Amino acid sequence: MTIDIRIIRDRLPQEIAKLEHDARQEGHLHITRLIGDWSAGAVRFERDGERLLAAYVAEGLAGIGGMTIEPTMSGALRMRRFCIRPAMRRRGIGRMLALSLLDHARPCCSIVTVHVGNDAAAKFWESLGFQPRARNRYSHVLELDGSGCPDGEKTLFRQP
Repeated sequence: MTIDIRIIRDRLPQEIAKLEHDARQEGHLHITRLIGDWSAGAVRFERDGERLLAAYVAEGLAGIGGMTIEPTMSGALRMRRFCIRPAMRRRGIGRMLALSLLDHARPCCSIVTVHVGNDAAAKFWESLGFQPRARNRYSHVLELDGSGCPDGEKTLFRQP
């Protein structure tokens, strides 16, 4: 199975409606919020350090995930709107998508946060090194080691 990770820039994938349906069936509204925020121009994953990626398998959308500036912590990024279609789970797609986002984050920041929605999600993020550290807007934190950064320095961006 080949997993193709693509950067989303100008428009959301057409198949996002199927992913939204799957998420709603499981009681999650984060993909609905992604579509609404994107349509309104509120969140387009285009500020310094931000990125939205889609994972494709056999030209079909298997999942999506993004990173935005963490609003509660200076110099940090937050994993957001992460979703893998139920039929595509347990195939390494989520891990590849998350690792691609973390590779992107290394030169930009020293901390990445995520808010997990359930125990299965917590186990997934903890398998990637995230540690439980609940705050008002996130549940887990990953402290990046600086690999990929010149001389271990981070480029801290400013919050708007």
